[in-house]
Amino acid sequence: MNVQNPPLPQASEKIESSIQAGYMSGFGNGFETEALPGALPVGRNSPQKCSYGLYAEQLSGSPFTAPRTTNERSWLYRIRPTVAHWGQFRKADIGLWRTAPAPEVEIPIAPMRWDPIPIPNDSVSFLEGICTITTAGDAGAQVGMGAHVYLITRSMVDEYFYNADGEMLFAPQQGSLRLSTEFGIIDIEPGEIAVIPRGVKIRVELINGSARGYLCENYGGAFSLPERGPIGANCLANPRDFLTPVAAYEDKDTPSKMYVKWGGTLWVADMDHSPLDVVAWHGNYAPYKYDLRRYSPVGPILYDHADPSIFTVLTSPSETPGTANIDFVIFPERWLVAENTFRPPWYHMNVMSEFMGLIYGVYDAKTGGGFVPGGMSLHNTMLPHGPDVDAFEKASNVELEPHKLEGTLAFMFETRFPQKVTVFAAQTKSLQKDYGAYGHKLKKHFNPSKR
Repeated sequence: MNVQNPPLPQASEKIESSIQAGYMSGFGNGFETEALPGALPVGRNSPQKCSYGLYAEQLSGSPFTAPRTTNERSWLYRIRPTVAHWGQFRKADIGLWRTAPAPEVEIPIAPMRWDPIPIPNDSVSFLEGICTITTAGDAGAQVGMGAHVYLITRSMVDEYFYNADGEMLFAPQQGSLRLSTEFGIIDIEPGEIAVIPRGVKIRVELINGSARGYLCENYGGAFSLPERGPIGANCLANPRDFLTPVAAYEDKDTPSKMYVKWGGTLWVADMDHSPLDVVAWHGNYAPYKYDLRRYSPVGPILYDHADPSIFTVLTSPSETPGTANIDFVIFPERWLVAENTFRPPWYHMNVMSEFMGLIYGVYDAKTGGGFVPGGMSLHNTMLPHGPDVDAFEKASNVELEPHKLEGTLAFMFETRFPQKVTVFAAQTKSLQKDYGAYGHKLKKHFNPSKR
């Protein structure tokens, strides 16, 4: 094995989240980076002969003719082109990973909530540890999403993977991950996210012990930053806080396996080298990370509770303006100052369907226990939901002074499609079977003689 400079670090080494430590700043930029001087061609994409005997390969995340504002592609200069990594693929066990449409089970309509799925004691890699909770839309039609939990107790060793069905948003809840990609290295911890575009090869490794987290598989349009509208030029997720890795590569000849998820099926082929062999690249189609703690929230500063859309970090658009394929929304630390206002989320029914998770802390609409870090809930299309009785009574009677929500980070995958629950999610012991009745504990306060 010949590892060139700069090599991919070992999983035990910690890369700090800074530009100086191996990241480039910005969202959707036209980046360029090289691990060897002169590896990037100057003024052209496909020279007759590439430096260092490399191959030029384009990875396109959009049709060639997409408008400039949505056109995504990168040029990779690699030791071997992807076609040289290609072996004889055979079907592999996909475990509990499901892809829409997956109408596995029909259950009564109701709000649903789960306790954290326990991390197993067995040796489980990323691919073996994905448990699908819901699916929505149709991956073949490139619409919708899958909401999953990942449980990992071992790093992938000489195993590589790419997803042809959609891009993947990782949201760690326990334990840190190293995502070794063909574009470079991304390290993420709870409070951060990473997005791996469709078709990008990765190896998932543990940094500090076993890991659990959430995974959103986006079958539709790539995640982008939402428009700010009248908010203006600043706040929410600022482009400068998104980090894309610098080039790092492996020149590694060892027996390996390549896994590909395509059409809802997992395929595997044997190889004799690492596919993470990109020495240089340029373009705007690349993986990235973002620290959710850098999100700059906005909100009501006089009265009323704004729609949760003001907390959108990333959005996957649809063909209908203003209607998202997926919105990735967070509920971070923030000040509550509205006067004469019920400050938690109001009771509502929504044409969109909401999958929620809790990374740490307490969610302000569910203070009565039961929604804990690592857990999740599903409030599907046009099903009622809102604060539990403890949250309602407290918020209705508390003296309204400025109050800061601290030490909390919840999120929501919101989609225009109804979310179908998998057999695993419907039958797991983590399902809270009585959650759908939480509204029954709300008391009748109506008194026609008292305003």
